[in-house]
Amino acid sequence: MLTQHASIRVKQRGIPPLIRNWLIDYGKATYDGHGAVIRYFNKESIRQMEKAFGKEPIRRMSEFLRCYLVQSTDGIIVTIGKRHPNSRINRA
Repeated sequence: MLTQHASIRVKQRGIPPLIRNWLIDYGKATYDGHGAVIRYFNKESIRQMEKAFGKEPIRRMSEFLRCYLVQSTDGIIVTIGKRHPNSRINRA
């Protein structure tokens, strides 16, 4: 489930629903220190997706592998975005 804010951001940033699902299923979860979880793709999660789907589908979606989402403790997606190249996820 998405908040209204997250729905707007998904449309603005052109992030397909498949990426949201992959983030939830394969993304590394890190707690932000404020009661939410940040999910993002790291090398391990990308390898898991390549094993599950093959390298070609992952390569085709590579522009979205910098995406992340913020999820509340009750599972609601608060926002979705794309990290800038060379940026890091801030961890608590």
